[in-house]
Amino acid sequence: MAADRGPWSPDSWQERPAAQQPDWPDRAALDAVLSTLSGYPPLVFAGEARQLTDDLARVAAGEAFLLQAGDCAESFETFSANSIRERLKVILQMAVVLTYSAGVPTVKVGRIAGQFAKPRSSGTETVDGRSLPSFRGHMVNDVEFTEDARRPDPSRLIEAYHQSAATLNLLRAFTKGGFADLSRVHLWTQEFVRSSPEARRYESLADEIDRALRFMRATGIDPVDQPTLHEVDFYTSHEALVLGYESALTREDSLTGDHYDCSAHILWIGERTRGIDDAHVEFFRGIANPIGCKLGPQATVDETLALCEVLDPDRTPGRLTLITRMGADRIAEHLPPLVEAVGAAGHPVVWACDPMHANTFTSPSGRKTRHFDEILRELRTFFEVHRSLGSWPGGVHVELTGDDVTECLGGAEALADHELDLRYETMCDPRLNGRQSLDLAFGVAELLRG
Repeated sequence: MAADRGPWSPDSWQERPAAQQPDWPDRAALDAVLSTLSGYPPLVFAGEARQLTDDLARVAAGEAFLLQAGDCAESFETFSANSIRERLKVILQMAVVLTYSAGVPTVKVGRIAGQFAKPRSSGTETVDGRSLPSFRGHMVNDVEFTEDARRPDPSRLIEAYHQSAATLNLLRAFTKGGFADLSRVHLWTQEFVRSSPEARRYESLADEIDRALRFMRATGIDPVDQPTLHEVDFYTSHEALVLGYESALTREDSLTGDHYDCSAHILWIGERTRGIDDAHVEFFRGIANPIGCKLGPQATVDETLALCEVLDPDRTPGRLTLITRMGADRIAEHLPPLVEAVGAAGHPVVWACDPMHANTFTSPSGRKTRHFDEILRELRTFFEVHRSLGSWPGGVHVELTGDDVTECLGGAEALADHELDLRYETMCDPRLNGRQSLDLAFGVAELLRG
C-alpha cells in the first residue's frame, strides 16, 4: 500500500491537503524563516532516535512500559530552568513509582522542547461579538485576544527552535549529570507535596529504594559502578503539527541515508490530522523516527489498519505507537476491535492510552477541566481490554506540570470546582499537578501489577 504513494521527500507533503496549518499572512517572510531553520544544527540526533525505537520495541514486546508526559503547550513567557527542572522531576518521580512498584523498565518521554503548537476545533474565536484567529500555540501566535497578538508570525518558529535547544541542553545536563541519580529520590519530592498522602506514599517507596541500595553495598555490589543508577535516558516529543517547521528540521542521516525529523526523538500525528491521504501522514511515512498516532472513538478498523500499513509497512517493532484517546465511557466499546485487528495483521505496535483529551468538559464554574476519577477509569478499562485480548497495555500519555496548579478536579486532594480559580494557569488544556501526577503513577503501577 505504501509503495503506491510515489516517491517521498521532506517536502512531498506539500502536494497533499494539510489540516490545522496557520494562515501565514506573509509567505515571503515564512520562506525566509524556513530557509534559516533548514541551515540550523539538528536538535536531536539520528542515533538517539534509533535508540528510542529499540526501547519502544521492548515496550511492544511487553518487556517495558512507556511514560509520555509533559505540558499541554509550552510557553515562551514562563520559560525557565526551574520550570524545566520541576517538570522533569515529576516525570522522574512517576517513572520511579512505575519501575519499582511494577517491576518493569520505564521508557521516559517528555512532551517538552517542541510542544509549541496546538490544533483547534475552530479557526476563529469570538469574544463579545468580536472574532479573531484562534490561539494555535506560541510557535504561531499569542494567547492575548488582540489582532496583533493573534496574527501568525513566522519569526516565532525561530524562537521555538532556540527555546527547544536551550531546553534540551538543560535536560541532558540534568539526566546525565547527577540530578537523576537514584540515590536522590528523596530529594525529588517537591516542597508543596511533602504533606500530601501521595507524597508520604512516595517517601515510603524512596525508603525502600535506599534499603535496596544499602543491601547492594553490603553484598559487595557498589552502586557507584552502575551507570544506570546515576543517569537516565530521557527523550523528547511533540505533536508535529506545523509541517513547514518539521520539514525544515529534517536531515538525512550520514550513516544510514534515512531521513530523520531532528526536532524531537519521537513525533506524533493528532486525531484531527491523521487523514490517510493528507499531508501529515505523507510526511510521517518518510521519516525514520519512531512515531505516534492518536486514535479517537471515531477511528475505524479500516482506518487504523491503513495507517499501520502506510506508517509502518515493514512492521518494525518500536516504529509505531498507537495512542488511544477515547473517553472513559467509550473505550470499552471502541478499543477491542482495533486491538484485535492490528494484532491479527501482525503490526508490532506500542499501545498507549491518553486518558485526558476525551474526558474534558466545562465545569459549572465555566472552566475547561478533567476529573481525575475519569482519567483513571479510562486507564483501568484500557488495561482490562488489553489483558482480555492477550495484548500488552504498553504506556500512558498525560498532560502535567510541575507547578501546583488547580486545573483538574479530584485526585487524593479532592480538588473541587470552586478551587479551580486558585491557580488555573494553562494556555489551552487542563493539566495534572504534581500531587495528581504522583497519584496517577501509583494507580498505573497497581494496574501493571494486575
